[in-house]
Amino acid sequence: MRVVVLNTGTELLLGDVHDTHLAFIAREILPLGLRIEERRTVPDGETIRHTLAELFSRTAILFVTGGLGPTTDDITRDVVADLLGLELRQDPQLLASLKRRLEARGIKWTSRIARQACVPAGAQVLANENGSASGLYLKVNINPQIPSPHLFLLPGPPRELQPMFRAYVMPILRSIVQVPGSIERRLYKIVGIGESTVEEAIGEKVLAVPGIELGYCARPGEVDVRVIGEPHAVLRADAIIRNKLGLWIFSTSDETLEEVLVELLIKRKETLAVAESCTGGLLSDRITNVSGASAVFLAGYICYSNQAKMSALDVDPKLIEQHGAVSEPVARSMAEQARMCARSTYALATTGIAGPTGGIADKPAGTIYVALASAGSEATVKKFFFPSDRETFKELAAQAAFDLLRRKLMSIPIQ
Repeated sequence: MRVVVLNTGTELLLGDVHDTHLAFIAREILPLGLRIEERRTVPDGETIRHTLAELFSRTAILFVTGGLGPTTDDITRDVVADLLGLELRQDPQLLASLKRRLEARGIKWTSRIARQACVPAGAQVLANENGSASGLYLKVNINPQIPSPHLFLLPGPPRELQPMFRAYVMPILRSIVQVPGSIERRLYKIVGIGESTVEEAIGEKVLAVPGIELGYCARPGEVDVRVIGEPHAVLRADAIIRNKLGLWIFSTSDETLEEVLVELLIKRKETLAVAESCTGGLLSDRITNVSGASAVFLAGYICYSNQAKMSALDVDPKLIEQHGAVSEPVARSMAEQARMCARSTYALATTGIAGPTGGIADKPAGTIYVALASAGSEATVKKFFFPSDRETFKELAAQAAFDLLRRKLMSIPIQ
């Protein structure tokens, strides 16, 4: 069955809003044997009408997101009803529910809001428990005189669309789709080695498994490996991937590396502090973005200047004078002093040259030292070279630091 996603909204094309619907919907429908074959994004206005008219005749299942709100640019509901020759009728129960919801939230009722209670004749209302715009399902060829696909009209905000999709859309899909043999999708999140190295280690071996689809997605300091296939094939691929890349796999779900670290620290009842120079607070930011971080994260010291390293962390001025701020001894001292100041179990430290200026012959831009101090053992220091733009450099540095701690927590040899 040909599946298409149509995202509506000028804000998406201006870059004001980031689209997350494709990834979410694709993951949800895969177990049903459905794959998205096309995704369109169109601005508000008449383009929606033209695009829908084109897609109706060559699509089996069409998901349309956005344009169900109360404002004048929210026209999806009206356009669909017009294209399919269906009367828009105000649903009394939906109208009453809207009024109760807005009254409970202290939002003033306006006549425009009542538009959200209008339903094309024959459409099924999909309740929105997280917003005011209900979704709609229109069955295939709902008007026998006008060919049309199974049509799902869904709200734009992910916090509204996602729970609605799981609660109401998936049961409908299960009733209309003949599910083939079970299909599995597995994800492996890898840190510390590049995409080409990953592919060299597993590519040919995994692709030799009959019926396996293999894919990669690279981002700074991280590679996602994705396999899709029948369970027995996925199991064979899994054995290959874990055998070759087990030390570098930090998750087999959508967890971030920092989420894995916080979870490990909580389980071990241990704590962390960080001392950052070139990363400028990125380690602290990423850790504190994780729910539950307050149980394990004690302190973050941003010591960008040499003076700050000396005054905030009591780094010996002689170390900086003799070795430079970007050096193994200074990185080690930063980590050890941060751990002592915060009284944490572990401390990470970063000091480097983000570039593009500031490098010298033996320490070019992109050089960084990452240190890990822990109770009862000497601090570990690793030198890396990440020649890139400043933002990517910081992301790579953060990944390297977090992986150093991950390996320590999981008793994996630090290379």
